[in-house]
Amino acid sequence: MQPEDDVARQITRGVTRYFRNLNNATLTELVFADGRRCDVITVDEMGVISIVEIKSSIADFRSDSKWPQYRQWCDRYYFAVETSFPRELIPDDCGLILADGYGADIFREAEKTRLNAARRKALMLRFARAAAFRLQDKNDPDRL
Repeated sequence: MQPEDDVARQITRGVTRYFRNLNNATLTELVFADGRRCDVITVDEMGVISIVEIKSSIADFRSDSKWPQYRQWCDRYYFAVETSFPRELIPDDCGLILADGYGADIFREAEKTRLNAARRKALMLRFARAAAFRLQDKNDPDRL
């Protein structure tokens, strides 16, 4: 059995590959204005923002009481789990993604809501700045 951190990394890898193959921009560990940090956030070509919460085990899922607060930051909200995870634990109004280290598939589509314009603009700016800073850090790891 793999440690939970390894499982979470593999699920994250599969999820980001899946969304990248759909031509979505993805970031991991984006921090919101309220200080919360999502596991994966994606933006599609139409500007639809999805958040994916990675759950590496039943214990990980059951110990997380903050996930409903992430819904205010996206148009679609998903959980991503391994194929062996008991799917009946995931709330019906959330999307469900089954993933491994190589890819992922949407098992149940997320309900679509609509962010208000001000929050969307602020989130897109935060997304763009985080992506640019990460690229700059990768290209210049020795900067002061």
